[in-house]
Amino acid sequence: MYWNENEMKTDIINSGIPKDISIKDHFGRTFNYLRFAVNEECNLRCIYCMPEEGVPFQEKARLLGKNEICRIIKIMSDLGISKIRFTGGEPLLRKDLLDLIKYTYQKTDISSIHLTTNGVLLPRNINQLVEAGLDGINISLDTLNKEKFKKITRREELEKVLEGLDLALSSGIKSIKVNIVAMRDFNDDEIIDFVELTRDNDITVRFIELMPFDSHQIWKTGKFYKADEIVNDLKSHYNILKPVKGSSTEYYIYKIKEYIGRVAVIPSYSRNLCSACNRIRITADGNLLNCLYSQSETNIRDAMRTGMQDSGIEKLIIGAMQKKLKNGWIAQGQGNDLRESMTQIGG
Repeated sequence: MYWNENEMKTDIINSGIPKDISIKDHFGRTFNYLRFAVNEECNLRCIYCMPEEGVPFQEKARLLGKNEICRIIKIMSDLGISKIRFTGGEPLLRKDLLDLIKYTYQKTDISSIHLTTNGVLLPRNINQLVEAGLDGINISLDTLNKEKFKKITRREELEKVLEGLDLALSSGIKSIKVNIVAMRDFNDDEIIDFVELTRDNDITVRFIELMPFDSHQIWKTGKFYKADEIVNDLKSHYNILKPVKGSSTEYYIYKIKEYIGRVAVIPSYSRNLCSACNRIRITADGNLLNCLYSQSETNIRDAMRTGMQDSGIEKLIIGAMQKKLKNGWIAQGQGNDLRESMTQIGG
């Protein structure tokens, strides 16, 4: 395990792998974006993620430690990763998260550092996150209604989340996004309310399709609201939606005339976006997923703990991504479901 940068550099130099290497698959996709789940625990119990009592969390010894996470981040940086997103669970529950952000900012070539959070703990952490070097925050917020928030999350924390959003907007952080999981007859009547947040705020409001990682709670209960339906809702309410550029997952992204922010729709279940995928996922227990819907994993944790050098880890990563299938539909059909909740995968 490494914390000292010089130790890492020595091993990378000895790996014999060129520094300008990029991670590619057989379909010509290049992977430069790492989504790293730093824990499984969460302080909410959203109905599309896990049940009230939670899911069986793994023992701490099976999860990656700080030095292991830093080692993986450095290896990924040397393989051409330019963007990282820390996810969970709820990543702000991890006490050394600021150390991980600082390490990434100070010791790697990763130029874009982001965080996905439910926002509950943002009010007491926002200043430290800015100082640590964070570039962007995605806040998961599925309703602006207090009673519906309690129904969706099984907690009464809406005021803290809204406070966190306000503080993020005034923090100077470059990128602020609000993620809404759209659900039929649940929050689909709030789509326009969320879009109106973009009128006076430089944010991206993003509607995300419901995905089948909810520990068998509400998937296939009629709550699925397709991306095309969301786009139709937008077009029926706003006369002019100007297409603009967004991230690779923001398959539909628009700007409304005279509005400051942007609105996006992410077809995460319809999977229109697979051809532009640029993501690598690492779970909190150190497994690499080359697709959100992958039914196979590559165990980086055990490779490190049994003494594999960085050169070997690099080859594991490259090999796993070369095996990535053409799209998520094919990936989902290969084998059995390995994880039943998004908190076990990383948001």
